[in-house]
Amino acid sequence: MGTGEPVTAVKAQEGTRASVRRVWGMGLLAVMLLATLAFPWVDRLPYHRDLVIRVFLYAMLAQAWNILAGYCGQISLAYASSVLQMRWGWNPWVGLGAGIPVAVALSMAIGYPCFRLRGHYFAIATIAIGEIVQTLAINWDFIGGARGLTLPFQKDSLLAFQFHTSKYPYYYIVLALLILCLLVSWRIERTRLGYYFRAIREDPEAAQSVGIPITRYKLIAMAVSAAFVSAGGSFYAQYVLYLDPDSVLPLSLSILICLLAVVGGVGTLWGPLVGAALLIPLSEFTRIQFGGTGRAVDLLIYGALLTLVAVFQPAGLVGLLGRRGRP
Repeated sequence: MGTGEPVTAVKAQEGTRASVRRVWGMGLLAVMLLATLAFPWVDRLPYHRDLVIRVFLYAMLAQAWNILAGYCGQISLAYASSVLQMRWGWNPWVGLGAGIPVAVALSMAIGYPCFRLRGHYFAIATIAIGEIVQTLAINWDFIGGARGLTLPFQKDSLLAFQFHTSKYPYYYIVLALLILCLLVSWRIERTRLGYYFRAIREDPEAAQSVGIPITRYKLIAMAVSAAFVSAGGSFYAQYVLYLDPDSVLPLSLSILICLLAVVGGVGTLWGPLVGAALLIPLSEFTRIQFGGTGRAVDLLIYGALLTLVAVFQPAGLVGLLGRRGRP
């Protein structure tokens, strides 16, 4: 028997195992999707439904940040579609679609000079820009200033993007946005774009030396990130029907979105979703159980758990599975 036959047999066995794992993975995803679709009909408590909606929303925002892994176009989180709706009477769905290119244009205009900075200077610049934008929003009466914007109530309808008697449509809309964001991230992983992103992340100088235009691909990542963040912000505006700078433009929101991805597993497909599924309910639980003490016990517990994950599992919770599908 030639030496080639055992090698061929081993490769065939590995291929069979990979196929079995793929089938099991697809089956598990199908079960999880069916359970997610059925959840609001099984658990009818409004609080639980609202909590899951926020988990989906924050998971999408964290995944959008994860695509860029460092800078998120949160500067146009929700205001574009809301201003178009209130000032000129645009349909909220049209405003959502129009807000995306506005978010992309602003993020690229701001990101281009920032991407010329490296290390700590880049981090300082992005933080400073976020604070400047928040200050401008507080003092800009056209978008409501510090008072914020209260969207007008309309009759329940998909066209008006408002559902008061039943919140089920909000649940499925944000679930669809999350699935779309995950599919785009999954697709990026398996294309040349994803390979370029990984090369730039690991060693920008080496990537540039082999001809990869790193600024161009960083801007592409920012555009994709800003598009999904803008869509998520428009959904949030329609969900709560009120916006103000302190709720949609604080530095703490950017930090929270970053933490969800880092704790779940930054640079992985499922990390942001796992992080949101853990930290958002945990934050609510600690707030309800310990927030009334007035001693910030809820924040201490929350911070301690984050520290434990960072120290003992720096690859994120997804790293426990030993599979790190980096985009």
